[in-house]
Amino acid sequence: MQDVIKEDESFALSDSDIQNIEEDIENGDEEAVEEAISNLNATDCAELLGKVSEDNRQVILEQHGSAIVPDAYAELDPELCKDALEDMEAPQVAALISSMDSDDALDVIDNLDPDFQKEVIHKLPVKTRISVEEGLSFPENSAGRLIQREFVVIPQYWTVGETIDSLRASSDDDLPEVFSDIFIVASGYQVTGKVSLARLIRSSSQIKLETLKLDEIFSIPAQMNQEEVAQIFRRENLLSAAVVDPEMRMIGVITIDDIVDVIDEEAQDDILRLAGVKEPSIYRDVISTSRSRFGWLLINLFTAILASAIISLFEATIEQIVALAVLMPIVASMGGNAGTQALTVAVRALAMREVSNINSFRVVWKETLVGALNGVAFALIIGFITFFWFRNLELGVIIAVAMTLNLVVAGLFGAGIPIFLNRIGSDPAISSTVLLTTVTDVIGFFVFLGLAAVFLI
Repeated sequence: MQDVIKEDESFALSDSDIQNIEEDIENGDEEAVEEAISNLNATDCAELLGKVSEDNRQVILEQHGSAIVPDAYAELDPELCKDALEDMEAPQVAALISSMDSDDALDVIDNLDPDFQKEVIHKLPVKTRISVEEGLSFPENSAGRLIQREFVVIPQYWTVGETIDSLRASSDDDLPEVFSDIFIVASGYQVTGKVSLARLIRSSSQIKLETLKLDEIFSIPAQMNQEEVAQIFRRENLLSAAVVDPEMRMIGVITIDDIVDVIDEEAQDDILRLAGVKEPSIYRDVISTSRSRFGWLLINLFTAILASAIISLFEATIEQIVALAVLMPIVASMGGNAGTQALTVAVRALAMREVSNINSFRVVWKETLVGALNGVAFALIIGFITFFWFRNLELGVIIAVAMTLNLVVAGLFGAGIPIFLNRIGSDPAISSTVLLTTVTDVIGFFVFLGLAAVFLI
Protein backbone atom coordinates (compact mmCIF):
# COMPACT_ATOMS: atom_id res chain seq x y z
CA MET A 1 0.00 0.00 0.00
CA GLN A 2 1.34 3.41 -0.98
CA ASP A 3 1.96 5.90 1.82
CA VAL A 4 0.07 9.18 1.55
CA ILE A 5 2.06 12.25 2.52
CA LYS A 6 0.16 14.42 4.96
CA GLU A 7 -0.05 18.17 4.48
CA ASP A 8 2.06 18.96 7.53
CA GLU A 9 4.55 16.14 7.00
CA SER A 10 8.13 17.14 6.24
CA PHE A 11 9.86 15.77 3.18
CA ALA A 12 13.25 16.06 4.89
CA LEU A 13 14.96 13.53 7.10
CA SER A 14 13.44 14.02 10.54
CA ASP A 15 15.46 15.11 13.57
CA SER A 16 14.40 11.95 15.40
CA ASP A 17 15.83 9.81 12.58
CA ILE A 18 19.14 11.64 12.81
CA GLN A 19 19.19 11.34 16.62
CA ASN A 20 18.54 7.60 16.38
CA ILE A 21 21.48 7.15 14.00
CA GLU A 22 23.73 9.20 16.30
CA GLU A 23 22.66 7.08 19.27
CA ASP A 24 23.46 3.91 17.32
CA ILE A 25 26.91 5.32 16.52
CA GLU A 26 27.59 6.19 20.16
CA ASN A 27 26.35 2.74 21.25
CA GLY A 28 28.62 1.05 18.72
CA ASP A 29 25.74 -0.60 16.85
CA GLU A 30 27.45 -0.70 13.47
CA GLU A 31 24.87 -2.99 11.88
CA ALA A 32 22.01 -0.60 12.70
CA VAL A 33 23.97 2.39 11.40
CA GLU A 34 24.85 0.57 8.19
CA GLU A 35 21.23 -0.43 7.60
CA ALA A 36 19.91 3.07 8.30
CA ILE A 37 22.36 4.72 5.89
CA SER A 38 21.73 2.10 3.20
CA ASN A 39 18.02 2.99 3.21
CA LEU A 40 18.66 6.71 2.63
CA ASN A 41 18.52 8.38 -0.78
CA ALA A 42 21.18 10.85 -1.90
CA THR A 43 19.42 13.95 -0.55
CA ASP A 44 18.66 12.45 2.86
CA CYS A 45 22.17 11.06 3.14
CA ALA A 46 23.62 14.52 2.46
CA GLU A 47 21.31 16.01 5.07
CA LEU A 48 22.42 13.40 7.60
CA LEU A 49 26.09 14.19 7.02
CA GLY A 50 25.37 17.90 7.33
CA LYS A 51 23.49 17.70 10.64
CA VAL A 52 25.36 15.09 12.68
CA SER A 53 28.25 16.13 14.90
CA GLU A 54 31.71 16.36 13.36
CA ASP A 55 32.89 13.24 15.22
CA ASN A 56 29.88 11.18 14.13
CA ARG A 57 30.26 12.45 10.56
CA GLN A 58 33.82 11.17 10.57
CA VAL A 59 32.65 7.77 11.85
CA ILE A 60 30.05 7.52 9.09
CA LEU A 61 32.54 8.43 6.37
CA GLU A 62 35.31 6.16 7.62
CA GLN A 63 33.31 3.11 8.73
CA HIS A 64 30.15 3.27 6.61
CA GLY A 65 31.33 5.09 3.51
CA SER A 66 30.40 2.15 1.30
CA ALA A 67 26.74 2.51 2.33
CA ILE A 68 26.58 6.13 1.18
CA VAL A 69 25.01 6.66 -2.23
CA PRO A 70 27.69 8.28 -4.47
CA ASP A 71 25.26 10.99 -5.61
CA ALA A 72 25.02 12.13 -1.98
CA TYR A 73 28.39 13.86 -2.37
CA ALA A 74 26.91 16.01 -5.13
CA GLU A 75 24.14 17.08 -2.71
CA LEU A 76 26.54 17.95 0.11
CA ASP A 77 27.53 21.46 1.07
CA PRO A 78 30.72 22.27 -0.93
CA GLU A 79 32.81 22.70 2.22
CA LEU A 80 31.67 19.35 3.62
CA CYS A 81 32.10 17.65 0.27
CA LYS A 82 35.64 18.93 0.00
CA ASP A 83 36.55 17.81 3.53
CA ALA A 84 34.95 14.39 3.06
CA LEU A 85 36.61 13.60 -0.26
CA GLU A 86 40.04 14.94 0.59
CA ASP A 87 40.21 12.51 3.52
CA MET A 88 39.96 9.68 0.96
CA GLU A 89 42.55 8.30 -1.41
CA ALA A 90 42.50 9.58 -4.99
CA PRO A 91 41.48 6.21 -6.55
CA GLN A 92 38.53 5.97 -4.16
CA VAL A 93 37.34 9.48 -5.06
CA ALA A 94 37.81 8.73 -8.74
CA ALA A 95 35.62 5.63 -8.41
CA LEU A 96 32.86 7.68 -6.75
CA ILE A 97 32.98 10.37 -9.42
CA SER A 98 32.94 7.83 -12.24
CA SER A 99 29.57 6.52 -11.02
CA MET A 100 27.90 9.95 -11.15
CA ASP A 101 26.21 11.79 -13.99
CA SER A 102 28.68 14.00 -15.82
CA ASP A 103 27.20 17.26 -14.49
CA ASP A 104 27.25 16.05 -10.87
CA ALA A 105 30.78 14.68 -11.31
CA LEU A 106 31.97 18.08 -12.48
CA ASP A 107 30.35 19.85 -9.52
CA VAL A 108 32.01 17.51 -7.05
CA ILE A 109 35.49 17.58 -8.55
CA ASP A 110 35.34 21.36 -8.84
CA ASN A 111 35.21 21.55 -5.03
CA LEU A 112 38.61 19.90 -4.61
CA ASP A 113 41.91 21.67 -4.08
CA PRO A 114 43.87 22.01 -7.36
CA ASP A 115 46.63 19.53 -6.50
CA PHE A 116 44.26 16.82 -5.26
CA GLN A 117 41.93 17.57 -8.16
CA LYS A 118 44.70 16.82 -10.67
CA GLU A 119 45.51 13.59 -8.87
CA VAL A 120 41.87 12.45 -8.96
CA ILE A 121 41.44 13.40 -12.62
CA HIS A 122 44.50 11.32 -13.48
CA LYS A 123 42.82 8.26 -11.87
CA LEU A 124 39.52 8.65 -13.76
CA PRO A 125 38.56 6.40 -16.68
CA VAL A 126 39.48 7.94 -20.04
CA LYS A 127 35.91 8.78 -21.05
CA THR A 128 35.10 10.41 -17.70
CA ARG A 129 38.44 12.22 -17.60
CA ILE A 130 37.88 13.79 -21.02
CA SER A 131 34.39 14.88 -19.97
CA VAL A 132 35.61 16.43 -16.71
CA GLU A 133 38.57 18.21 -18.28
CA GLU A 134 36.37 19.67 -21.00
CA GLY A 135 33.86 20.84 -18.39
CA LEU A 136 36.55 22.50 -16.28
CA SER A 137 37.81 24.34 -19.37
CA PHE A 138 34.62 26.39 -19.50
CA PRO A 139 34.31 29.58 -17.43
CA GLU A 140 32.83 29.28 -13.96
CA ASN A 141 29.03 29.82 -13.87
CA SER A 142 28.76 29.16 -17.61
CA ALA A 143 26.45 26.77 -19.44
CA GLY A 144 29.44 24.51 -20.12
CA ARG A 145 29.71 23.80 -16.39
CA LEU A 146 26.09 22.57 -16.29
CA ILE A 147 26.02 20.21 -19.25
CA GLN A 148 25.12 16.59 -18.96
CA ARG A 149 26.82 14.48 -21.58
CA GLU A 150 24.33 11.63 -21.30
CA PHE A 151 21.69 12.48 -23.89
CA VAL A 152 19.78 10.96 -26.81
CA VAL A 153 20.35 12.07 -30.39
CA ILE A 154 18.70 10.65 -33.48
CA PRO A 155 19.39 11.31 -37.20
CA GLN A 156 16.75 13.52 -38.75
CA TYR A 157 15.93 10.99 -41.49
CA TRP A 158 14.80 8.29 -39.02
CA THR A 159 11.14 7.43 -38.52
CA VAL A 160 9.27 7.26 -35.23
CA GLY A 161 9.27 3.46 -35.42
CA GLU A 162 13.03 3.28 -35.99
CA THR A 163 13.61 5.62 -33.07
CA ILE A 164 11.47 3.63 -30.65
CA ASP A 165 13.09 0.37 -31.75
CA SER A 166 16.52 1.89 -31.22
CA LEU A 167 15.64 3.11 -27.72
CA ARG A 168 14.27 -0.31 -26.77
CA ALA A 169 17.40 -2.04 -28.03
CA SER A 170 19.76 0.29 -26.17
CA SER A 171 21.35 -0.82 -22.93
CA ASP A 172 21.00 1.15 -19.70
CA ASP A 173 24.56 2.42 -20.12
CA ASP A 174 23.72 3.94 -23.50
CA LEU A 175 20.80 6.05 -22.24
CA PRO A 176 20.44 8.71 -19.55
CA GLU A 177 18.71 7.52 -16.41
CA VAL A 178 15.95 10.10 -16.96
CA PHE A 179 15.22 12.09 -20.12
CA SER A 180 12.20 13.82 -21.65
CA ASP A 181 13.46 15.05 -25.03
CA ILE A 182 15.15 13.45 -28.02
CA PHE A 183 17.43 15.73 -30.01
CA ILE A 184 17.49 15.55 -33.79
CA VAL A 185 20.84 16.15 -35.46
CA ALA A 186 22.15 16.52 -38.96
CA SER A 187 25.62 15.54 -40.09
CA GLY A 188 28.36 16.86 -37.81
CA TYR A 189 26.06 16.85 -34.77
CA GLN A 190 24.32 20.06 -35.88
CA VAL A 191 21.11 20.30 -33.85
CA THR A 192 18.05 20.74 -36.06
CA GLY A 193 15.28 20.16 -33.54
CA LYS A 194 13.97 18.07 -30.68
CA VAL A 195 10.97 15.86 -30.01
CA SER A 196 9.44 15.11 -26.63
CA LEU A 197 8.93 11.50 -25.64
CA ALA A 198 5.21 12.19 -25.19
CA ARG A 199 4.88 13.39 -28.79
CA LEU A 200 7.01 10.51 -30.05
CA ILE A 201 4.83 7.88 -28.40
CA ARG A 202 1.61 9.42 -29.72
CA SER A 203 2.84 9.56 -33.32
CA SER A 204 2.52 6.97 -36.08
CA SER A 205 5.58 4.77 -36.55
CA GLN A 206 5.93 5.70 -40.27
CA ILE A 207 6.31 9.44 -39.66
CA LYS A 208 9.80 10.87 -40.06
CA LEU A 209 11.26 12.74 -37.10
CA GLU A 210 12.02 15.83 -39.14
CA THR A 211 8.29 16.36 -39.55
CA LEU A 212 7.74 16.08 -35.78
CA LYS A 213 10.54 18.29 -34.54
CA LEU A 214 9.71 21.53 -32.84
CA ASP A 215 9.74 24.55 -35.11
CA GLU A 216 11.99 26.46 -32.71
CA ILE A 217 15.06 24.91 -31.12
CA PHE A 218 16.94 26.72 -28.37
CA SER A 219 20.63 25.92 -28.60
CA ILE A 220 22.61 27.29 -25.67
CA PRO A 221 26.20 28.46 -26.33
CA ALA A 222 28.58 26.75 -23.90
CA GLN A 223 30.03 30.13 -22.88
CA MET A 224 26.66 31.65 -21.91
CA ASN A 225 26.28 32.69 -18.27
CA GLN A 226 24.15 30.28 -16.25
CA GLU A 227 21.85 33.10 -15.10
CA GLU A 228 21.00 33.88 -18.72
CA VAL A 229 20.39 30.18 -19.35
CA ALA A 230 17.97 30.09 -16.42
CA GLN A 231 16.09 33.06 -17.86
CA ILE A 232 15.69 31.25 -21.21
CA PHE A 233 14.34 28.14 -19.47
CA ARG A 234 11.95 30.26 -17.44
CA ARG A 235 10.73 32.33 -20.39
CA GLU A 236 10.31 29.43 -22.81
CA ASN A 237 9.14 26.81 -20.27
CA LEU A 238 11.87 24.37 -21.32
CA LEU A 239 12.55 20.97 -19.80
CA SER A 240 15.89 20.60 -21.54
CA ALA A 241 18.05 22.40 -24.06
CA ALA A 242 20.99 21.47 -26.24
CA VAL A 243 24.38 23.05 -25.50
CA VAL A 244 26.59 23.74 -28.50
CA ASP A 245 30.23 24.69 -29.13
CA PRO A 246 31.30 27.67 -31.30
CA GLU A 247 30.87 25.47 -34.41
CA MET A 248 27.23 24.81 -33.33
CA ARG A 249 27.92 21.14 -32.66
CA MET A 250 25.96 19.61 -29.81
CA ILE A 251 28.21 18.77 -26.86
CA GLY A 252 25.66 18.17 -24.14
CA VAL A 253 22.31 19.00 -22.67
CA ILE A 254 21.07 21.11 -19.76
CA THR A 255 18.02 19.81 -17.90
CA ILE A 256 15.47 21.56 -15.73
CA ASP A 257 16.79 20.02 -12.49
CA ASP A 258 20.11 21.80 -13.07
CA ILE A 259 18.28 25.05 -13.75
CA VAL A 260 16.35 24.77 -10.49
CA ASP A 261 19.72 24.55 -8.73
CA VAL A 262 20.96 27.60 -10.65
CA ILE A 263 17.89 29.66 -9.75
CA ASP A 264 18.29 28.64 -6.12
CA GLU A 265 22.00 29.49 -6.19
CA GLU A 266 21.49 32.88 -7.85
CA ALA A 267 18.73 33.79 -5.39
CA GLN A 268 20.98 32.88 -2.48
CA ASP A 269 23.85 34.90 -3.95
CA ASP A 270 21.67 38.00 -4.34
CA ILE A 271 20.43 37.75 -0.75
CA LEU A 272 23.95 37.23 0.58
CA ARG A 273 25.36 40.12 -1.44
CA LEU A 274 22.67 42.43 -0.12
CA ALA A 275 24.03 41.64 3.33
CA GLY A 276 27.67 41.87 2.27
CA VAL A 277 28.29 38.14 2.74
CA LYS A 278 30.33 36.18 0.20
CA GLU A 279 30.40 32.71 1.73
CA PRO A 280 27.07 31.12 2.75
CA SER A 281 28.41 27.86 4.18
CA ILE A 282 27.79 27.28 7.90
CA TYR A 283 30.58 24.71 7.82
CA ARG A 284 33.35 27.14 6.91
CA ASP A 285 35.92 27.80 9.63
CA VAL A 286 35.66 30.87 11.87
CA ILE A 287 38.78 32.68 10.63
CA SER A 288 37.97 32.53 6.92
CA THR A 289 34.31 33.41 7.57
CA SER A 290 35.34 36.43 9.62
CA ARG A 291 37.81 37.50 6.95
CA SER A 292 35.20 37.29 4.18
CA ARG A 293 32.82 39.59 6.05
CA PHE A 294 35.40 42.11 7.25
CA GLY A 295 35.55 44.20 4.06
CA TRP A 296 31.91 45.27 3.93
CA LEU A 297 31.81 45.82 7.69
CA LEU A 298 34.80 48.16 7.27
CA ILE A 299 33.00 50.09 4.55
CA ASN A 300 29.92 50.26 6.75
CA LEU A 301 32.07 51.66 9.56
CA PHE A 302 33.15 54.60 7.41
CA THR A 303 29.58 55.27 6.27
CA ALA A 304 28.49 55.24 9.92
CA ILE A 305 31.25 57.74 10.69
CA LEU A 306 29.88 59.96 7.91
CA ALA A 307 26.41 59.84 9.48
CA SER A 308 27.94 60.62 12.88
CA ALA A 309 29.78 63.57 11.35
CA ILE A 310 26.42 64.98 10.22
CA ILE A 311 25.10 64.61 13.76
CA SER A 312 28.15 66.37 15.18
CA LEU A 313 27.34 69.45 13.08
CA PHE A 314 24.24 69.88 15.22
CA GLU A 315 25.80 69.06 18.57
CA ALA A 316 24.76 72.37 20.11
CA THR A 317 21.18 71.88 18.93
CA ILE A 318 20.99 68.37 20.45
CA GLU A 319 22.41 69.67 23.75
CA GLN A 320 19.61 72.24 23.98
CA ILE A 321 16.83 69.86 22.95
CA VAL A 322 17.56 66.38 24.31
CA ALA A 323 14.38 65.02 22.71
CA LEU A 324 16.15 65.18 19.33
CA ALA A 325 18.56 62.44 20.43
CA VAL A 326 15.60 60.28 21.41
CA LEU A 327 13.83 60.76 18.08
CA MET A 328 16.78 60.53 15.67
CA PRO A 329 16.88 56.71 15.56
CA ILE A 330 13.21 56.66 14.51
CA VAL A 331 13.86 58.80 11.44
CA ALA A 332 16.95 56.79 10.44
CA SER A 333 15.33 53.41 11.05
CA MET A 334 12.16 54.16 9.06
CA GLY A 335 14.17 55.51 6.15
CA GLY A 336 16.48 52.50 6.14
CA ASN A 337 13.65 49.96 6.28
CA ALA A 338 11.57 51.71 3.61
CA GLY A 339 14.63 51.95 1.37
CA THR A 340 15.41 48.27 1.86
CA GLN A 341 11.89 47.36 0.75
CA ALA A 342 12.28 49.34 -2.48
CA LEU A 343 15.82 48.02 -2.94
CA THR A 344 14.72 44.39 -2.59
CA VAL A 345 11.95 44.83 -5.14
CA ALA A 346 14.32 46.52 -7.61
CA VAL A 347 17.11 43.94 -7.24
CA ARG A 348 14.62 41.12 -7.67
CA ALA A 349 13.15 42.78 -10.78
CA LEU A 350 16.64 43.24 -12.25
CA ALA A 351 17.50 39.60 -11.55
CA MET A 352 14.31 38.48 -13.31
CA ARG A 353 15.02 40.82 -16.26
CA GLU A 354 11.78 42.69 -15.62
CA VAL A 355 13.51 46.08 -15.69
CA SER A 356 15.15 47.62 -18.76
CA ASN A 357 15.83 51.07 -20.14
CA ILE A 358 12.23 51.21 -21.31
CA ASN A 359 10.55 50.96 -17.91
CA SER A 360 13.30 51.82 -15.39
CA PHE A 361 11.99 55.36 -14.87
CA ARG A 362 8.47 54.06 -14.17
CA VAL A 363 9.85 51.63 -11.58
CA VAL A 364 11.79 54.37 -9.79
CA TRP A 365 8.84 56.78 -9.97
CA LYS A 366 6.46 54.19 -8.57
CA GLU A 367 8.73 53.42 -5.60
CA THR A 368 9.16 57.16 -4.98
CA LEU A 369 5.38 57.64 -4.88
CA VAL A 370 5.05 54.64 -2.54
CA GLY A 371 7.68 56.24 -0.30
CA ALA A 372 5.81 59.56 -0.39
CA LEU A 373 2.47 57.95 0.46
CA ASN A 374 3.90 55.92 3.34
CA GLY A 375 5.91 58.96 4.41
CA VAL A 376 2.78 61.07 4.80
CA ALA A 377 0.98 58.27 6.66
CA PHE A 378 3.82 57.67 9.12
CA ALA A 379 4.49 61.39 9.42
CA LEU A 380 0.98 61.84 10.83
CA ILE A 381 1.49 58.92 13.22
CA ILE A 382 4.91 59.98 14.53
CA GLY A 383 3.86 63.64 14.59
CA PHE A 384 0.96 62.93 16.95
CA ILE A 385 3.08 60.58 19.09
CA THR A 386 5.83 63.21 19.41
CA PHE A 387 3.34 65.93 20.30
CA PHE A 388 1.73 63.92 23.10
CA TRP A 389 5.11 62.56 24.23
CA PHE A 390 7.01 65.86 24.54
CA ARG A 391 4.11 68.31 24.49
CA ASN A 392 5.81 70.21 21.68
CA LEU A 393 3.80 70.91 18.52
CA GLU A 394 6.73 72.31 16.57
CA LEU A 395 8.84 69.22 17.30
CA GLY A 396 5.96 67.02 16.11
CA VAL A 397 5.71 68.96 12.85
CA ILE A 398 9.47 68.86 12.28
CA ILE A 399 9.78 65.10 12.70
CA ALA A 400 6.71 64.64 10.49
CA VAL A 401 8.34 66.66 7.70
CA ALA A 402 11.65 64.83 8.16
CA MET A 403 9.89 61.46 8.08
CA THR A 404 8.08 62.33 4.85
CA LEU A 405 11.20 63.55 3.09
CA ASN A 406 13.30 60.62 4.26
CA LEU A 407 10.79 58.03 3.04
CA VAL A 408 10.55 59.80 -0.32
CA VAL A 409 14.35 59.67 -0.56
CA ALA A 410 14.30 56.03 0.55
CA GLY A 411 11.92 55.07 -2.25
CA LEU A 412 13.82 57.10 -4.84
CA PHE A 413 17.28 55.83 -3.99
CA GLY A 414 16.13 52.36 -2.95
CA ALA A 415 14.98 51.71 -6.52
CA GLY A 416 17.36 54.10 -8.25
CA ILE A 417 20.70 52.91 -6.85
CA PRO A 418 20.48 49.25 -8.01
CA ILE A 419 19.14 50.30 -11.42
CA PHE A 420 21.98 52.82 -11.81
CA LEU A 421 24.60 50.29 -10.73
CA ASN A 422 23.20 47.74 -13.17
CA ARG A 423 23.29 50.29 -15.98
CA ILE A 424 27.00 51.03 -15.45
CA GLY A 425 27.80 47.31 -15.37
CA SER A 426 28.17 46.84 -11.61
CA ASP A 427 26.39 44.13 -9.62
CA PRO A 428 23.49 45.93 -7.91
CA ALA A 429 23.24 43.36 -5.16
CA ILE A 430 26.75 43.91 -3.83
CA SER A 431 26.99 47.58 -2.83
CA SER A 432 23.40 48.85 -2.98
CA THR A 433 22.66 48.29 0.72
CA VAL A 434 25.69 50.22 1.98
CA LEU A 435 25.03 53.15 -0.37
CA LEU A 436 21.34 53.22 0.50
CA THR A 437 21.97 53.16 4.26
CA THR A 438 24.42 56.05 3.90
CA VAL A 439 21.96 58.13 1.87
CA THR A 440 18.95 57.59 4.16
CA ASP A 441 20.96 58.15 7.36
CA VAL A 442 22.71 61.29 6.11
CA ILE A 443 19.61 62.88 4.60
CA GLY A 444 17.37 61.82 7.51
CA PHE A 445 19.68 63.27 10.17
CA PHE A 446 20.46 66.40 8.16
CA VAL A 447 16.81 67.26 7.47
CA PHE A 448 15.59 66.46 10.99
CA LEU A 449 18.38 68.23 12.87
CA GLY A 450 18.57 71.06 10.33
CA LEU A 451 14.87 71.89 10.69
CA ALA A 452 15.20 71.68 14.47
CA ALA A 453 18.16 74.07 14.42
CA VAL A 454 16.22 76.57 12.30
CA PHE A 455 12.81 76.48 13.97
CA LEU A 456 13.42 75.38 17.57
CA ILE A 457 16.58 77.30 18.55
